[in-house]
Amino acid sequence: MGTGTDGHVARDGYGEEVARRFREVNGAHPMTAADDAYVSAQFTPLEELCAALGRNADDARRQMLDGLLPLPGYLRSDGAEMVPYDLFAPTEEAGGPELLRAWFTAHWEDSAEGAREWEAYLSGQYVCLHRVTPATIRRKDELTAAITEAVRSPGNSPEWSAALHALVDELDGLEPDFAPYDRLRFGGPTSRDTCVDAVRSRFPRP
Repeated sequence: MGTGTDGHVARDGYGEEVARRFREVNGAHPMTAADDAYVSAQFTPLEELCAALGRNADDARRQMLDGLLPLPGYLRSDGAEMVPYDLFAPTEEAGGPELLRAWFTAHWEDSAEGAREWEAYLSGQYVCLHRVTPATIRRKDELTAAITEAVRSPGNSPEWSAALHALVDELDGLEPDFAPYDRLRFGGPTSRDTCVDAVRSRFPRP
């Protein structure tokens, strides 16, 4: 994949198939200049990551299409496939792409839940975490559930407030800011919107 004379990425190999799969999962929402700036600061083009690690980008694309590696988190408006810097870390920890699924799903006692999380992981939509691992996915779910439950029946004591803000602060540390684009593909507010920003606004620190 190279860059054409118009500044857009010229796709080759499996690039077009990955882009098509990405749009099937996320819809055909346009990326704005603000979206591009955000993802360029938070993610890296697949081509550049593979070049830095001595990997073949088209091999990575084929693994994405084969369900062995997550899809890109974003397609920048120039067509670049934007991925996390640690895209290959779970594969390496698992011992290889063929072992990744078993390693990943083993982090859930409920096999059906593990299978659902695996499909979500492969979608590339876990852009809600700085680091995407089974541990951070599970902790995010625990925190959002605990925060939602806490604000459903709010207390008035300093202890309740301190406990709530401890949960919110921990979630804040796990999550990036999100791009405006994310609110389009997810069809509404993000978990940061509802469980961090809104909670801090509704229940300010004493």
